Amino acid sequence: MARNLTTIGFDADDTLWQNERFFRLTQERFAALLKDYADGDHLHDRLLAAERRNLGHYGFGIKGFTLSMIETAIEVTDQQVPASVISELIAAGQEMLQHPIELLPHAREAVEEIAASHRVLLITKGDLLDQERKLAQSGLGDLFDGVEIVSAKTRTVYEDIFTRHGNGAAEAMMVGNSLRSDVKPAIEAGGWGVHVPHHLTWEVEHDEPPENAPRYRAIEDLGALASLVKEIG
Repeated sequence: MARNLTTIGFDADDTLWQNERFFRLTQERFAALLKDYADGDHLHDRLLAAERRNLGHYGFGIKGFTLSMIETAIEVTDQQVPASVISELIAAGQEMLQHPIELLPHAREAVEEIAASHRVLLITKGDLLDQERKLAQSGLGDLFDGVEIVSAKTRTVYEDIFTRHGNGAAEAMMVGNSLRSDVKPAIEAGGWGVHVPHHLTWEVEHDEPPENAPRYRAIEDLGALASLVKEIG
């Protein structure tokens, strides 16, 4: 009997483990360091604008975020930012690169259960070294049949990955917290897109759910994923 699903892709940050929380804590530190130059809301908007502007230069990840903080600090202080503040921002970025991995509820059980019957992939964006570190510390690495660390998640990227690692996007599902990166482009590629919301999601990843797409699903957490995979596949 033909199977509807043979390959399941998992996003990493804020799907399998906590990530955005550390960015928010660092942004609070950033605001405290620059409180004499701008209020918190203004700093947030300026930093977000810098991050959007720099994605094409630095990509996704902590290093690009740190450089965007430094750039914003220079801008809002009219190039008068003290060297000590720059040093603090660099230290904050380095600390983020060492933060411990905290798996989200049901992450291990979901991957283990689905790996017993399907091909499972980790598909994530971000800095190569940092993502490799987090995967190694998560203890989930041995469960995946393939790991893809990409600069962007687009329809063509998913088509390529699911073709190389499986039977094509038509028999694949992508699971993640980002509607913009994990769900919509996977559906556009011909696969299933499953949204697992996280209460902290970076503004750049926000989008409207594709409610009318036949292959769109939303679940409260990863504890519901195995039964959904069984139902579809």
